[in-house]
Amino acid sequence: MEVTKERISEEIKKAKEGKQSAYNFLLDQFWNNVYGFQLQRVNNEYDAEDITIETFSKAFDKILTFDESYNFNTWLITISKNIQIDKSRRKKASIRSQTTDASEEQIKKIADKTPSPEDKLITEQNLAELLQFIKQLKPHYQEIINLRYFQEMSYNEISDNLEEPLGNVKVRLLRARKLLAEIITQNREH
Repeated sequence: MEVTKERISEEIKKAKEGKQSAYNFLLDQFWNNVYGFQLQRVNNEYDAEDITIETFSKAFDKILTFDESYNFNTWLITISKNIQIDKSRRKKASIRSQTTDASEEQIKKIADKTPSPEDKLITEQNLAELLQFIKQLKPHYQEIINLRYFQEMSYNEISDNLEEPLGNVKVRLLRARKLLAEIITQNREH
């Protein structure tokens, strides 16, 4: 089913109001575009994924500044391109620093207060089966699922533990839950 410009615009408005479901929709809708763009630029799956996560983190932090007269995908690609350029410059200068400049208060606006459909699906699985599904994820997704659900760390604790910005942690966890839910759904169908 094709998603209309009106639907995207509606979801952007909801995201500006802080609705978690809108963030989920936007991430699902545009992830492949941004990831594919970065994969072509950096030729490395891990780096492309990392930059894509940072792109969504930054975009969600700055969603209130998005001008709806522009194309949302183009806005995301521009953010992604700038992050990649910054990373390349830093790599060349071998300076390590955080890439998000959002305040903690802005980041906390991306709240995950209610269980998402992915969360519900994950909790319905028995533990042994769930662990088998988790092992199918990439290691950095396994790690964040482990920290959040098995060690029951808060977002802030995970951020400190991984030494990553809070926004990146939230987007990575969102993506990990989505991928895990897809694995569970695929296995239910077989």
